[in-house]
Amino acid sequence: MTILYAFLWEALIIFGIIFAYKKTDIHTRAPWLDIVLSLLTWVPWVVSASIGGWLCFAACFLGQVIAMEAFCIIHRRLNPSDGPRLLSTLDKIVGPIKNQLGLWITLPGVPLLVCIRLAQVAVYPFLVWLLKFPKYNEAEWVNVSRQKFSGLIGGDLVWCLYCDWMTGVYSLGAEMLRNVESFWCPIKFYENKKCENCKVDFPDIERWVKADGTMQDVKEALEKNYPTGEDKPRSWWGHPERK
Repeated sequence: MTILYAFLWEALIIFGIIFAYKKTDIHTRAPWLDIVLSLLTWVPWVVSASIGGWLCFAACFLGQVIAMEAFCIIHRRLNPSDGPRLLSTLDKIVGPIKNQLGLWITLPGVPLLVCIRLAQVAVYPFLVWLLKFPKYNEAEWVNVSRQKFSGLIGGDLVWCLYCDWMTGVYSLGAEMLRNVESFWCPIKFYENKKCENCKVDFPDIERWVKADGTMQDVKEALEKNYPTGEDKPRSWWGHPERK
């Protein structure tokens, strides 16, 4: 019965999303997107696991998968197209089995990203309040828009929306972490290769204190970048608002 309940719940939420999108796109951006995705993913997991443990959780997940696959089939039938598709193109490049397995292997990323998103919502605001870290318009990061792209049908649409959300959550998390790292430990790593690898996500690394520097250097760097009494957000050092 859990599989059936999960299937019906997932189908109901999907139908609600489609119906609402005809009226408004407010649920494609945080915080409403967070609510929608919670109802689609982890809320049913928690409810089912609390009722029947891991077996009930597995049944719930299976019901969700069946509902999503049913949506993909119906969506393709309602939007017939002989044009190119992402999944079929990649199937030819790497092989259908490898491609499909690769896609499903990424699914454990969902609960991990949910945890990251939860930290963004429940933890980071305290740093804004206590330390004057910059506050962000999270809807500019956590949103989905690829449903507007012409030609995304069925599975192509579902997986692209997953990537759309995932990339925004990751990028916002990296932006917040840049503030944390430059504030609490602006010291370069001893491994030069690590510095090189990390500078894409942490541009401040070029300005951090050298690994063979001193604590006096760290003190001076912090005082330079976070002047006492300055009424500005304590953002990472290369943040656009500092320029």
